[in-house]
Amino acid sequence: MAFHGKKLINNPNADVVTEFIEGLVETYPGLQYLDGFPEVKVVIRADVSGSTYDKVAVISGGGSGHEPAHAGFVGEGMLTASICGDVFASPPVDSILAGIRAVTGPMGCLLIVMNYTGDRLNFGLAAEQARSEGYKIETLIVGDDCALPPPRGIAGRRGLAGTILVNKVAGAAAAAGLSLADVASEAKRASEVVGTMGVALSVCTLPGQVTSDRLGPGKIELGLGIHGEPGAAVADLQPVDVVVSHALKEILSPETNYVPITRGNRVVLMINGLGATPVMELMIAAGKTVPKLQLDFGLAVERVYTGSFMTSLDMAGFSISIMKADQTLLQRLDATTKAPHWPVGSAGNRPPAKIPVPLPPSRLTKSEESLSRPLQLNEQGRILEAAIEAAANAVIDMRDCLNDWDSKVGDGDCGSTMYRGATAILDDMKKYYPLNDAAETVNEIGSSIRRTMGGTSGVLYNIFCKAAYAQLKANSDSAVTANKWAEALEAAIAAVSKYGGASGGCRTLLDALIPALAVLKERLAAADDSSTAFVLSSEAALAGAESTKDMQAQAGRSSYVSAGVLATVPDPGAMAAAAWYRAAALAVMDKYQAS
Repeated sequence: MAFHGKKLINNPNADVVTEFIEGLVETYPGLQYLDGFPEVKVVIRADVSGSTYDKVAVISGGGSGHEPAHAGFVGEGMLTASICGDVFASPPVDSILAGIRAVTGPMGCLLIVMNYTGDRLNFGLAAEQARSEGYKIETLIVGDDCALPPPRGIAGRRGLAGTILVNKVAGAAAAAGLSLADVASEAKRASEVVGTMGVALSVCTLPGQVTSDRLGPGKIELGLGIHGEPGAAVADLQPVDVVVSHALKEILSPETNYVPITRGNRVVLMINGLGATPVMELMIAAGKTVPKLQLDFGLAVERVYTGSFMTSLDMAGFSISIMKADQTLLQRLDATTKAPHWPVGSAGNRPPAKIPVPLPPSRLTKSEESLSRPLQLNEQGRILEAAIEAAANAVIDMRDCLNDWDSKVGDGDCGSTMYRGATAILDDMKKYYPLNDAAETVNEIGSSIRRTMGGTSGVLYNIFCKAAYAQLKANSDSAVTANKWAEALEAAIAAVSKYGGASGGCRTLLDALIPALAVLKERLAAADDSSTAFVLSSEAALAGAESTKDMQAQAGRSSYVSAGVLATVPDPGAMAAAAWYRAAALAVMDKYQAS
């Protein structure tokens, strides 16, 4: 079903590009626009005047909607000016001419044009007019698309994100004082050794237009253009490893020979977001692409640029650009630039392989014996093992339910976070936990949690375990009784409350554990059987967790959620605590009854 996309804009038919440029020049003092704005949409270096500029001017541009390209790459060491058309529309000849006249001095001007018919025609006509006025002009057409097999007729390969690398090479060569012929020559060589392949997860929405439903759920588009046009093929959504492998094969295919890159060559890699792709996903793509280039294709990856360089409005997806590198090209890419959207920390040599920095050792060293599972478990060890296993499995079984609750009142990952901790505990218990030593076992549980559980819950449970360990260790001269477990639980609750800032009634895991502790102490004081006392206290834990539906959250992300939403689900953290506590209590009772 088609629908209008949501946009934070004013008039979609008139103001989008002009208001973008206004914001751009307000943000970056080194940029300015020409008088004649908004009809003439040209962004130039604020420090350059054509009458006095003593270096080659480098100008690029095209339709808007691809930001930061190209206006975001205007600056010393890169573009001298950018000509901005309307969204996905080639800029008019008058705008291109105005840009040439504004920044071109006696050294001349290089126009870098992406290979689209409208851009070629408009920039070409502007170039001819400028030559007739006495300007020295060279024009370079960049077509780095590797998605569509040859022949492409008279249209040729589309210009994509590889153009940004060409712009950087040309801008650095111009800044170094090279002649127009030499700047154009270096830029042309760069354009001949770069290839790009794009993958889209969604179709972009033009301002004021209806969102296309061309790409259905669970589908991706391979070999897309950057104007919302259909790609070369539609396929099922695949893991990023598979997507990256496909893109690399297309770019480096010896059959098409789009880029003259062979095993042993040095290359530069650009992972380019298309507008709606999180940085996390772009970095994942980069992390998977580099070793594939190194191992599968035998290439030396010299530089990696990851980010959004040439987008397609709000399209989800990314493109991969690979450029053959030599020392001169690397020097141009590394050269200083003040262009605001060129990545600042990208310069310099990189090692052929990144070796992880070794983890610094803890100052608290433990013997090998204390970090290994005993060959024989005593009765306490067997009971502890059963309780830990039952508690962890209860959390694992609740993963989806916890995530569902947390999606309504938090960030939706409570179950997944707890699951990671529980599975780590089960794995580590088989190898490391000294189960005959209750205190050290609790300490190792905390270590497992610290290593695998992120977020607030991981820290709180680590604090919980450390406090319980300290209390149990203080009484290590004798067997750990039910009363000592109760004291350890009390110390753990106090530590979580102290550092987490919550108390009973705040809608947290404490709303399960505080009632459990109260009943446990009460039943042990009444001289109840210890296993029965634990089971009765676990019922109190469950009741306390369920009562969180009636509480207004005062801690964590739930504190930002309305009371109406909170009333529909219990607190996920409290329910998780009640589940593992009750499972452990029932396992202890089963062991006692069996013995």
